[in-house]
Amino acid sequence: MARSFPKGLDEEILKQLRQHPQGMTDEAISAALPGVGLEERVGAINALLSSKRLQLLRDGNNRITYKEVAAEEAAKFKGLNTEEMLLYQCVKAAGNTGVWTKDMRIRTNLAQPQITKILKVLESRRLVKSVKSVTNPSRKVYMLYELEPSRELTGGAWYTENQFDSEFINVLREACFSFIKRSEDVSLTEIAKFIRGRGFSKVELRIEDIHTIVMTLVYDGRVDEVEPEGEDDNEDHYRPAVLPVPDATALTDTPCGVCPVAGECGEGGVISPQTCIYYDKWLEF
Repeated sequence: MARSFPKGLDEEILKQLRQHPQGMTDEAISAALPGVGLEERVGAINALLSSKRLQLLRDGNNRITYKEVAAEEAAKFKGLNTEEMLLYQCVKAAGNTGVWTKDMRIRTNLAQPQITKILKVLESRRLVKSVKSVTNPSRKVYMLYELEPSRELTGGAWYTENQFDSEFINVLREACFSFIKRSEDVSLTEIAKFIRGRGFSKVELRIEDIHTIVMTLVYDGRVDEVEPEGEDDNEDHYRPAVLPVPDATALTDTPCGVCPVAGECGEGGVISPQTCIYYDKWLEF
């Protein structure tokens, strides 16, 4: 490509952009380089765009702005054409929640076959990757290769390979209960420190995750939640339940105690003790 601008003008433009990391409009670049003509400035900007050293954006007033792209970052995009860069920018804008192909088509105005072809190129160069959503397993979304998918996509700690991990949850429940029972009185922070220290999870468990587990024990009647005591204590505490809920009672041991249509059961009716197969099996047992 023939140069149509003075030597070093491209570096001077990059120097100005480094002083304005939020980006500069063409008018701002022109004002910063008063001795440079329009044709020379356009030539330098086009050369920088071709070498992927500039990124085109829009500011809050919908004006086109230029931002510098580091040399090592620009090397990743060497050889990509305009449509490929357009799709990359679309994926980048979606962040760690990702974007699926239908939205790409709307936002870029590219045809679906073209999008599919470009995605293969970007994936092969490890610029983007596809991720399955736990809420919509049949749909793949795309995000930058280096990003960690959001918890909304992966399901967080409770999902392993897009499957709800009930076994892992039960392990955490029993570990929390054993610690509470052994400690007799313990705060949520102390429980979280214990769980993280034992390395039960490959992903980081947030304090909200631990609280969710502990509250299942509270709802099951195995643990009591106690309000903080004293001015220096601002956390709820957890203790083994004073009156734990039994696994079974005389009522739940009978079919009638858990029957969903017990209210419709009556002598001589369609549903009655005389015709109840579950009652007969229970009597046999």
